[in-house]
Amino acid sequence: MIRRVVSIGGRDVPLGASALLPKIYRIRFGKDLLSDMNRLRKAYQAASSLPPDATEEEKEAAALDEIDLTVFERVAWAMAYHADKTVPQDPDEWLESFDDVFSIYEVFPVILELWGLNSKTTSVPAKK
Repeated sequence: MIRRVVSIGGRDVPLGASALLPKIYRIRFGKDLLSDMNRLRKAYQAASSLPPDATEEEKEAAALDEIDLTVFERVAWAMAYHADKTVPQDPDEWLESFDDVFSIYEVFPVILELWGLNSKTTSVPAKK
């Protein structure tokens, strides 16, 4: 398992990723982690690539919607649970355990890094 520690709401939280993560996600949420991560990655990139002088219309068009935020919360919980089985079984209970609201823009880069490292192939191609 690949682990990282991220500060969420002023608290150090371990996040983990391995081949088991998609199964944890599917069992808990009945959703496909691969497609949800791809959707979330695209939404995050669109929202974070705006220039500082973007218009309100541009910001609104690129903003993460409620579904994207729900997916983010699910992925963050699944990675936290995977790294630490003492995390509450209920993602809402876990979210409520933080004193402050945490920013997707601070936590999601760590989630993307973990997901990318976990998804790298270690096999060597047979043909060159």
